[in-house]
Amino acid sequence: MTFEDFNFHPDIIGGIKTMGFEKPTPVQELAIPLILQGKDLIACAQTGTGKTAAFVLPILNKLALLPVKLNYINTLVIVPTRELALQIDQQVEGFAYFSPASSIAVYGGNDSGNWDRQRAAIESGVDFLIATPGRLIQHIQMGYVSLDRVEHFILDEADRMLDMGFYEDIMSIVEKLPKKRQTLLFSATMPDNIRKLSKVILNNPEEISLSISKPADNILQAAYFVEDQQKLSLLTSLVEGKSNVQSALVFASTKSEVRDIEKKLIKDKASARAIHSDLEQQAREEVMRDFKNRKFQILVATDIISRGIDIEDIDLVVNYDVPRDPEDYVHRIGRTARAQSDGVALTFINKKQRRSFEKIEQFLGTKIYKIPTPKDL
Repeated sequence: MTFEDFNFHPDIIGGIKTMGFEKPTPVQELAIPLILQGKDLIACAQTGTGKTAAFVLPILNKLALLPVKLNYINTLVIVPTRELALQIDQQVEGFAYFSPASSIAVYGGNDSGNWDRQRAAIESGVDFLIATPGRLIQHIQMGYVSLDRVEHFILDEADRMLDMGFYEDIMSIVEKLPKKRQTLLFSATMPDNIRKLSKVILNNPEEISLSISKPADNILQAAYFVEDQQKLSLLTSLVEGKSNVQSALVFASTKSEVRDIEKKLIKDKASARAIHSDLEQQAREEVMRDFKNRKFQILVATDIISRGIDIEDIDLVVNYDVPRDPEDYVHRIGRTARAQSDGVALTFINKKQRRSFEKIEQFLGTKIYKIPTPKDL
């Protein structure tokens, strides 16, 4: 199947070619026809499956077929993080290269210029408004946000948003939307709270479920049984002076742990930076840019970037602690071995987390090799 088979407007086909997309992914093959038909949709699909294009392309196509450009917000996309908002905004811009569709990413931060740009786009009636819940509500409270003509409402990474406590914010946004609209819900997992949410906000939805893919074959996975007080020494020994580890990504579960690891690594003269949700947006973008450009060796992060951020050529991923569920493990280690390169993923397991790691092994259907812990830690 090719994108031409969807009978997209020539401007949209041009944008797809410009973005270098050749064949639709499975989620795109399944979702695009349903979205073009105007149906509500609940889709269980993880990051990396092409789900952004699955909803952006059919909506752009509808906009391209209109005789005049709209002057109201047509499509509202709600996402959990600034990074994902920016990423979707960039994809909309790319796919809409030959069409007049407009988009804006609306997210938090103290930059007054950014707030003013967001407000101007909202007031002028941007086609795609891609927003984090908290910042959108701030704009709504100022009284100039009109959502009563929204035709498409999309929740992306809905499970992550509910985990982050955004249920009330989402429902307060839904109350501002017209009853007659197309609603699309994308989620990497389908727990009970997502099922309940879908019953409230979707109307007779179609359902797509793509199974969680296992880690790529070119990721070498291994683990260490190691206690918390030994972890930093072990991490340092794995990366210090290693010419084959130019780029390492270390995942920890909490912001405080991320900050603590960064401080200790820097104290040990390691080339390290941290990224977490307490950083200002500009600082986060700078850290990500510098990491991509190999200006430092080790990026310490919370799960905020385990989904959706595309960085190639990461040599090593370290789970400083065991991820909370198997799917998070797959998301985390999937940051290495991208674009046909090989990669290594190591997990540090303390006594309390051994059972959790066994669940991950059961999900993967394989035992992961345990490397003997160095005696000199």
